[in-house]
Amino acid sequence: MNFNDTKDIDTTFPPDFLWGVATSAFQIEGAAKEDGKGPSIWDDFCRVPGAIVDASHGDVACDHYHRWEADLDMIQSLGVDAYRFSISWPRVRPTGDGAWNEAGLAFYERLVDGLIARGIKPCITLYHWDLPSGLQAQGGWANRETVHRFVEYALEIGRRFGDRVESITTHNEPWIVATLGHDIGTFAPGIKNRAMAAQVSHHLLLCHGMALKALREQGCKAQLGIVLNLSPTYPATDSAEDRRSATLSDAHLLRWYLDPIFHGRYPQEALDDLGADAPKIEPGDMALIGQKLDYLGINYYSRSVVSAAGPWKAGSQGHELTDMGWEVYPQGLTDLLMRLHRDYPGVPLYITENGAAFKDQVVDGEVRDADRTRYIAEHIEAVGEAIKQGAPVGGYMVWSLMDNFEWASGYEKRFGIVRVDYDSQVRQLKQSALWYRDFLKRQRALRSRAAQAA
Repeated sequence: MNFNDTKDIDTTFPPDFLWGVATSAFQIEGAAKEDGKGPSIWDDFCRVPGAIVDASHGDVACDHYHRWEADLDMIQSLGVDAYRFSISWPRVRPTGDGAWNEAGLAFYERLVDGLIARGIKPCITLYHWDLPSGLQAQGGWANRETVHRFVEYALEIGRRFGDRVESITTHNEPWIVATLGHDIGTFAPGIKNRAMAAQVSHHLLLCHGMALKALREQGCKAQLGIVLNLSPTYPATDSAEDRRSATLSDAHLLRWYLDPIFHGRYPQEALDDLGADAPKIEPGDMALIGQKLDYLGINYYSRSVVSAAGPWKAGSQGHELTDMGWEVYPQGLTDLLMRLHRDYPGVPLYITENGAAFKDQVVDGEVRDADRTRYIAEHIEAVGEAIKQGAPVGGYMVWSLMDNFEWASGYEKRFGIVRVDYDSQVRQLKQSALWYRDFLKRQRALRSRAAQAA
């Protein structure tokens, strides 16, 4: 593909398609103890020896809390329509269940107003993994009471921002919170208990549905939805054993979160596999979970390949790997979108995260990341192909706006289209950012011509 000529990509997208970039609070804000912010489970997890590869933390991160104005100018320079960011729950309600912190809320007031002033649509995520430590001390997401604290939090944010922002997402990737945080234990809060993880997943879905119901009753004007990390699952071979393994894996990853929302039930294969570890479900829970979505956000990075014989080696079929060891497989995004359109119809789909970590090269003052540029362009093409086939995709957001704290990987992995020098906090647009900016210029030209022709 010639990245200087994006005509073939441009022509596949409708004029009202939403283009954006995305970040999350803990990964970029810093200011961990300023202006009344309370600690989160990730502040605590970062202090666990060996939990973070480079023994780093989010105390400063990208210092976005202090540099937000310049960062918004940078976002505006890219020509995007929208900016997806998360609110730090412990910054606005330090203990999770006590008084609201007006200084923390004022930061997000400035952020939302600054985006609107620059013609950028604010897209809020309520929970991107940073549960207040005070709630974790009471049992965290395993405690059903946390469901009610989340609804209170959602209502307060809805009251303050719901008439000005484009969208409010309840949860970002609940599978990560439940499975990596409470089963495998490699993410905060670092628990290894399969039964607890299953109960946590149910509570996350329950408070999502309860929050949507409450926000609508409150009169919230923003579009309301959830963001899931989804991958199409393929059997490693056509053997019956591999097909069965792939079906079970799909039930745990994709259908576990989508079936309750759209079909009012958990997949039976997953329940059977969990056995006594299956979550406790109270009467009325499934009806609450099944609230209508205004949109479904999809975070896609790679496909999943499953073998009954054991872990499948990514890249064994010749596909490129990212710095995370994830296979580059754009076709998987087209396949995923078409499957969602087929099995869960009637809701607009948005790509809320897509991007890749690679080792950047700084040459003659330029940040050269042709691999990331190629990854983004090929996945945009994959989205375009799904739209051609009828999938109702309404937008695409690059992950991430800038290099940041990459959870258990610390600062060793760089996902940004903007490079951050963590010592000086200087930002620099990478080749991928310049490509995306130029691509969006062409999009605006197409929109203008379409409007004139209408």
